[in-house]
Amino acid sequence: MDDIIIVGSGPAGISASLYIKRAGLSVKVIGKDGGSLEKADKIQNYFGLEKALSGSELIQIGIKQAKELGVEIITEEVLDISYADEGFEVSVKSDTYKASAVLLATGAARKAPRIEGLVQFEGMGVSYCAVCDGFFYRGKEVAVLGSSEYALHEVKELLPIASKVSVLTNGVEPDADFPAGVEVYKAKISKLFGAEVLEGAQFSDGAALRFNGLFIAVGSAAAGDLARKLGANVVDNKISVNADMETNIPGLYAAGDCTGGIMQVSTAVAEGARAALSAIDYVRKKKKSK
Repeated sequence: MDDIIIVGSGPAGISASLYIKRAGLSVKVIGKDGGSLEKADKIQNYFGLEKALSGSELIQIGIKQAKELGVEIITEEVLDISYADEGFEVSVKSDTYKASAVLLATGAARKAPRIEGLVQFEGMGVSYCAVCDGFFYRGKEVAVLGSSEYALHEVKELLPIASKVSVLTNGVEPDADFPAGVEVYKAKISKLFGAEVLEGAQFSDGAALRFNGLFIAVGSAAAGDLARKLGANVVDNKISVNADMETNIPGLYAAGDCTGGIMQVSTAVAEGARAALSAIDYVRKKKKSK
């Protein structure tokens, strides 16, 4: 069991890992990629750069720095975070890891797909969290919108609850192996329909599928999704934190773009450092109390 697990290997996560490791605590960084920063062509407004670097180059420098300090970095997609004995359990496709505290630093929340009716039926059949809302659809037919390992994870959460679970890939070829009995619809979705609540989806070929609930799991799990499942306050997909980057859940911290504000490397690095110091203090007090 580690002292702290950081979810996200961008500027906020890597910055936090440096402080935690130097404080003598055990830390893992788990992240699939460098997020939106990897797509930045040139970074010129960050202190200390002798010349402009691409976002990808800057990320690699940070990761190298962390590894040289002894930080363990795991290149995996985080699918779920749950409570465990004396802390949290972080799940990836092939393994689970435990820690006393977790710091979310996965960047800004992904955008929901632009499908007619999706926003209209949010809270009235459209959900972004199977763990949170699956209970309300027990014995009913539901669908998961997505095609990846994250979608597969949500399907598995719903199978013991719902009477039927379908997958809608919205024109994307699935890259996850969905269980037998789960029907996969690959057609593009033209709209969601229903009267007062969601009743189903209509496809571009004119066919329709009826269901009671639709769970959005496009791409990877965003920080807001993971925080929401633990009961953390999330407003407009931004994780609510105090001045010390603490959420309302003891031992759960967030830093960087996932908290909103100015989405700059300098801000992410600073928030990562502040969150790390708070998490270090939390873990040390927890150890003393034992």
